[in-house]
Amino acid sequence: MATGAVLMIALVLIAVIAPLALKQAAEQLTPNAAQGPNADHWLGTDDFGRDLLARALVATRLTLLMTAGAAAITVIAGVVIGLAIWLSGRRVREVALRVLETAVAYPSLIFALVIAAVLEPGVSSAVIAIGIAGIPGFARITANLASAVSSSEYVVTARLLGVSPIRIAMRHMLPNMAEPLLILAATVFALSLVEISALSFIGLGVQSPEYDFGRLLNDSLGALYTQPVEAVGPSIMIALTGLSVMLIGDALAAHADPRAKRRFFRRPLQRNRTVAVPAADGALVRVENLRIRIPGRQELVKGVSFAINPGEVVALVGESGSGKSLTAMAIAGLPSEDLVIEADLLRVADMNMLAEPDQSRLAKEVSVVYQDPGTTFNPSLRMGSQLTEVLRTHLGMRGDRARKVITEALAAVNITEPAKRLRQHPHELSGGMRQRAMIAASIVTSPKLIVADEPTTALDVTVQAEVLRQFRRIHREQGTAMLFISHDLGVVEALCDTILVMKSGEIVERLTSGQLAARNVHHPYTKALLAAIPVLDLGRMPATAGADTP
Repeated sequence: MATGAVLMIALVLIAVIAPLALKQAAEQLTPNAAQGPNADHWLGTDDFGRDLLARALVATRLTLLMTAGAAAITVIAGVVIGLAIWLSGRRVREVALRVLETAVAYPSLIFALVIAAVLEPGVSSAVIAIGIAGIPGFARITANLASAVSSSEYVVTARLLGVSPIRIAMRHMLPNMAEPLLILAATVFALSLVEISALSFIGLGVQSPEYDFGRLLNDSLGALYTQPVEAVGPSIMIALTGLSVMLIGDALAAHADPRAKRRFFRRPLQRNRTVAVPAADGALVRVENLRIRIPGRQELVKGVSFAINPGEVVALVGESGSGKSLTAMAIAGLPSEDLVIEADLLRVADMNMLAEPDQSRLAKEVSVVYQDPGTTFNPSLRMGSQLTEVLRTHLGMRGDRARKVITEALAAVNITEPAKRLRQHPHELSGGMRQRAMIAASIVTSPKLIVADEPTTALDVTVQAEVLRQFRRIHREQGTAMLFISHDLGVVEALCDTILVMKSGEIVERLTSGQLAARNVHHPYTKALLAAIPVLDLGRMPATAGADTP
């Protein structure tokens, strides 16, 4: 960072001072023509007696301004287009990606040459040509980065809360794309410098009497064999400028990582309309004939039906790929946009989850605890801003009050130094602490339903036991209904009232906790799941060394 910053500061100072102090030496014709390097002219003079070093230094201002302008066009337009592609609908996205893939198949310099040839040669034409030519490549890379970030759970949750696409991009996507984008922007600046110089070198860029590095290289072409020193000045300046930008880009990218530099953004949420359905049967959740499928392909969930009563804990148990998480996310209003969700009825309280339930109600009445504590939280934001978001946005709490409430909730789930944790980033907490923090955030709104999607899978055994104790405590103290997702019958045995066993998208057996404890099961798949639970056989343990044996 220091080396790059020093070089760039020096270049900027040269760009400011050189045209004021050296303009006469750079442009005045003198009889000292075609001289080699000497004490008066360190790089010699050209065929008109002009000082070559002075010309290279004076050209720095115009070159930097043109390069910055072209790079700005490429970066700004590329970021906007790349993000817009992944924030738009699926059909628009597919068409836009195909267009970008076609555009990047051709070298950007070819596009720049075509644009510059169509426009009148000059400074503006060169900047526009290079800027526009670089947009497809930058937009394609931005779209690739946005693809990974847009599927993250914190982005999906932001959509659940009704966040506008622009605010999702500014708060969640851009901060997590900053590191590669900054490196890419530095690369674009360096490439724009070379390409602008190339346009001027072939006569499609800067025109006399103006000059940049490329124009100076063009002027030196005629004396390349008799006085090659004429090309040294602009060549060195191009190399130093590119080097300084790349060093600064690498340093900025490193500081964009929250482990090195912490930042967060604030923004309000938007709310959608409410579509209500009657809830006359007393069940909190009612699912009837739920079907989830990939368009044009097989069904992933096939006619699932069940209910969850207020205060009841229901488990969906099955192997990976059985449809548990798809069912749970459909109930929570977080289905994948690539799937088709159909049902005769799918409601939570009186909210129709097949329509657009009120986002504020949804945020307060339904909480989700995700499977992987490592991807639950936005890594660019501190824990405090994320854990208090629902309290501030949907319960109208002021910042200090919200932090006090969440601090008490963190303490209740046995997180040490809760006030300190709010000032930390997610990577500074262990997996168990992140999961317990998610549980704390899920209960502060006193939700009617908690959807826990395999919340213990990514944790070690001792932390699993602690997390399960927290769920039991929440159920005992608050009477919150839960939908608990797991692949382990042993995990849910002591927690759940009703167990639904899923296989290949269907519920194959329904059990009460008593039936499971008594191993009163009938379906072969349920028996196989029970057989997979490890059992410690004390009768086969070896005798302790030195102990008497019968």
